[in-house]
Amino acid sequence: MADDATVPTATASPATSSGPAAGTTPQGRPAAGRPAGGRRAADSTLRKRLEIAFFVTPALAMLAVFVVWPILTAVQMSAYRWNGRGPMEDFVGIGNYVSVLTDDVFLDSLLNNLFIVAASIAIQLPLGLAIALLLNRKMWGQGALRTIIFVPYVLAEVVAGVIWFQLLQPQYGLLDTLISAVGLEPPAQGWLGDVDLALWTVMGILTWKFIGLAVILFLAGLQGVPEELYEAAQLDGASWWQVQRKITIPLLGPTIRTWAFLSMIGSLQLFDMVWILTKGGPANATSTMAIFLVNEGTRSNNFGIAGAASVVLFVIALVMAVLYQRLFLSRDAKGVA
Repeated sequence: MADDATVPTATASPATSSGPAAGTTPQGRPAAGRPAGGRRAADSTLRKRLEIAFFVTPALAMLAVFVVWPILTAVQMSAYRWNGRGPMEDFVGIGNYVSVLTDDVFLDSLLNNLFIVAASIAIQLPLGLAIALLLNRKMWGQGALRTIIFVPYVLAEVVAGVIWFQLLQPQYGLLDTLISAVGLEPPAQGWLGDVDLALWTVMGILTWKFIGLAVILFLAGLQGVPEELYEAAQLDGASWWQVQRKITIPLLGPTIRTWAFLSMIGSLQLFDMVWILTKGGPANATSTMAIFLVNEGTRSNNFGIAGAASVVLFVIALVMAVLYQRLFLSRDAKGVA
């Protein structure tokens, strides 16, 4: 009978239940004891940080030992009158800086450095750009010419200095011999012994030594200039000079500015080549700030003066680098040609 029939009741199966899944809390989070996604992400981040620290720590240690510590030592040394022996006890404050900045030899050395900075850019920039444009064209012996121009740059400065010192010896040097052979009279005191010629002679040797870097950098920059621009300019009837002035040089702007920055910093720190050639002579005509501080420290035992000179050199280089960055290199970061 219908009255006695029982109505079956539906039972919820685990597979169709709308409750929380097995292994989770009522709030839907993973149960305790199971790896969480957040924990895995934290472990991954920690591992990356440890890897970065592993590779960066040696470099930071080298920087601290060979850069930061010498700078701090020079600053400390500059505040004392010290001959390099015994403890530093004779505190003079800024006295060493006053002595350096009023020393005629140091001021002449500073002017020589600034002259080399300006002359390096004025001579090597157009010369290096002209050679790069020439070597960028397809020609016979292109690879050999590039190698010949770049070889002086990879020579050690001491080796290059010794070679030129022998070539420029008065009377029996190769250069004087060749000049005499064609009926000309070489300088009586030698190319490196004449006060009026010594700095220009050094500048010529520096150009020979470092022009290869400018050429290689400019050649690398020329590879990034699209050929389509040259073809379009030729179709428009532009001359060779117009193409270089309107296309090549503007697109080489970042490369030129980078090279000029490297040339400026290298000229301010110049020491090896000049020391081998002239040791700053004659009559301090070729002295640089680096040579001045070495002479004060190693020859005169005025380590306080040498420390002050090194700090002044560092500050001058830092200021010029910051100004150059603000005035020129910042244009590259903004995408301005």
